[in-house]
Amino acid sequence: MHLEPDSTAVVVVDMQNGFCHPDGSLYAPGSEAVIEPIADLVKRAREVGTQVIFTRDVHPPEQFDDAHYYDEFEQWGEHVLEGSWEAEIVDELAVEPADHVVEKHTYDAFYNTELESWLNARGIDDLVLCGTLANVCVLHTGGSAGLRDFRPIMVEDCIGAIEDEHKEYAIDHAGWLFGEVAVRDDLEFAGE
Repeated sequence: MHLEPDSTAVVVVDMQNGFCHPDGSLYAPGSEAVIEPIADLVKRAREVGTQVIFTRDVHPPEQFDDAHYYDEFEQWGEHVLEGSWEAEIVDELAVEPADHVVEKHTYDAFYNTELESWLNARGIDDLVLCGTLANVCVLHTGGSAGLRDFRPIMVEDCIGAIEDEHKEYAIDHAGWLFGEVAVRDDLEFAGE
């Protein structure tokens, strides 16, 4: 799968302490397991000048106080609170100055963020998606990307999940409905 560095971004979804570190409140071993493969993918992308984007799921403590229906704290308990250690990207995936960070407050990295306009302003059309959780934020961000006419590529060996069945469902669903599925070895950045 050939990718042009100038029109591609690697989108690393929610690789935060709260999800990927054993001390995190929503820790999943499957999320921790993809840190190293993601670090490899990010390194390759940076070497050829491909944009790297990190999303951070961040919740102000009062975010859902007035919610009519949508309440992630009811579903998951309080997690990745604004300003907390849990909300930070894991140390192994250190954000560099050239990277872009998107703070989001829902499962979808496009919802009420600047991500779409930021990508459009830079002529980025292809999104290489990795991160966690497969059937939650990765799936919703990928679907939202496809609906906005970006090309979402789900990198199967760089996506974490709570259960293997969750990941299998998300990957199958994405490949069938709105995107493409690959593994790291399938990806070839021009200039590599």
